[in-house]
Amino acid sequence: MGIFNLIKLALRALQRNKLRAFLTMLGIIIGVAAVIAMMAIGQGSKESIQSSLSSMGSNMITVFPQSNQPMGGARMGGSSFQTLTLADVTAIKRGAADVRNVSPLASSSGQSIKGGNNWPTQIQGIDTGYLEIRQLQIKDGIMFSESDVASSAKVCILGQTVITNLFPNGENPIGQIIRFNKIPMQVIGTLVPKGASSFGQDQDDVILAPYSTIMKRITASIYIQQLYASATSAAASDNPTKEITTILEQTHRIREGEDDDFQIRTQAELMTTLNSTSSMLTVLLTSIAGISLLIGGIGIMNIMYVSVTERTREIGLRMSIGARGIDILMQFLIEAIMISITGGVIGVGLGLISSQLIKSLAHWPILVSESSIILSFLVCGLTGIFFGYYPAQKASRLDPIEALRYE
Repeated sequence: MGIFNLIKLALRALQRNKLRAFLTMLGIIIGVAAVIAMMAIGQGSKESIQSSLSSMGSNMITVFPQSNQPMGGARMGGSSFQTLTLADVTAIKRGAADVRNVSPLASSSGQSIKGGNNWPTQIQGIDTGYLEIRQLQIKDGIMFSESDVASSAKVCILGQTVITNLFPNGENPIGQIIRFNKIPMQVIGTLVPKGASSFGQDQDDVILAPYSTIMKRITASIYIQQLYASATSAAASDNPTKEITTILEQTHRIREGEDDDFQIRTQAELMTTLNSTSSMLTVLLTSIAGISLLIGGIGIMNIMYVSVTERTREIGLRMSIGARGIDILMQFLIEAIMISITGGVIGVGLGLISSQLIKSLAHWPILVSESSIILSFLVCGLTGIFFGYYPAQKASRLDPIEALRYE
């Protein structure tokens, strides 16, 4: 019997029990929609992380202070340790050939004040190369100069969040005097807004000033919290990392065999770690959603068994007039595949709609890939074949005489 005749027979059988066919599809519909939505969330998160890290500088290298003394079996790291100094910055500038820019970071939290407006924020003391390292841009005004750093000038650059809260009426902040805690500072520039990072941190809630100003007038410390550097290219981050490690081990007088009192992280390492975590989360969410597909497949098998039982006499009649076992098998197998594929089509549509709703209502990053849709159709077809084959095989092996006698 031709394949087109078998498809017609399968369609007629499904049309006779429309509600039952739809209820059977429901598990497949929910499963496919859930898989597409979960994969869209996972892929969107991964893309958002990559974009956020790239916007921070794909060739950025960060050095953190840490204790090289074991505490409870582990070395402790964090900006509270005091191991990095300006001498380290100078040594790296002079000795690291593959490092383009270096900037210390001396930060402090406090209250920024302008007239009757105030805003709790963080002030960061940096060098002139910091903007290029972090890929920040000046929107209005100018960046402070090397002479401002040398003279510990009381000048600053404001992020958009600070501007919004200190100048709520839309005044131009350039040239204005603000206070950070009790220190008056002149605003000479503003930053191009960057929004929230992939970790949810507001990158615009910041004040930038010369590091010398912060270290002398606010923190009163010779130590810096972090050290930022940029490699000559994103592909060449390994060599400058080795150079920085060698230089800091020399300036800190760390002997061979001793643990370092600093920690170096590159954007490539961070991106690899976060991508791995995101991929694992995507696989986990997709696997959980895939359980619905399994349940839908079991539902197809159950309904096909019922269908074989109900149509036993029909099967016997067809066999008695010349239908072969393969014809019967293909008839019921095509029915199962059509139920699965139709459910998959509806599920894909529902998954796309769900993804857009999540993006609109929850404001999560969403990315629906073609591979997830193709994979869903492939899984639907395999589900129909796998769960429909055994009931179809049972129908094809019925004895025609016994089938005709079935009541």
